[in-house]
Amino acid sequence: MVCKSIFVTATGTDVGKTYISGLLVKKMRDLNFNCGYYKPALSGAIRQEDGSLLPGDCDFVVRTSGVNVKPEDCVTYCFEEAVSPHLAAVRQNVSIDKNVIKSEYEKRTKDYDYLVVEGAGGITCPFNMKDQVLLLPEVIKTLGLGIVIVADGGLGTINSVLLTVEYAKAQGLDIRGIIFNNYDANNFMHVDNKKQVEFLTGIKVLAEVAKGDSDINISQSDLLELFN
Repeated sequence: MVCKSIFVTATGTDVGKTYISGLLVKKMRDLNFNCGYYKPALSGAIRQEDGSLLPGDCDFVVRTSGVNVKPEDCVTYCFEEAVSPHLAAVRQNVSIDKNVIKSEYEKRTKDYDYLVVEGAGGITCPFNMKDQVLLLPEVIKTLGLGIVIVADGGLGTINSVLLTVEYAKAQGLDIRGIIFNNYDANNFMHVDNKKQVEFLTGIKVLAEVAKGDSDINISQSDLLELFN
């Protein structure tokens, strides 16, 4: 079976890409699909007592989903400073290369039937601004993947989702769906946000995840459609 993958991006930083990525991998594995996880670049890694770096996002996904792999094996470029990947790379005298990311991605597709790939920051996140201009959309296109957009359920999300969707479309990206995080089904504004986002973008909100949810309520058909 050829590995099928989906790229998880978001309307901005700290919206919940890692949280949703972990729940997506967990859901796939709970349904007995051989699903793994990969993050091309990570900033804000945790310095351990032995001097090594623990990629916290990867550690969360591994622990949440039960994937039998070391967190550090899920990421290619790992930086301690919690800044944009391009800046963290410059400060470590490293150049983030999309071809290296593609090679590392392809290695991981050999171990899984499905793969969740998580971006960094929002849809325009810069990976390299030194020897070449490399923004996140070019990374996504290099891997040839469709995207799912993670958005916050609350105030301001209509604006941020519309901007993200229009930019992604302008970049020629294939948007497979939207997932709301921090969603409160009892909050009339959150409910209306979902309604208006679907109406204005024509893109389905595939799932709404509340704070603290340990599972993602998404149908198996919608879940698999993300990867196709």
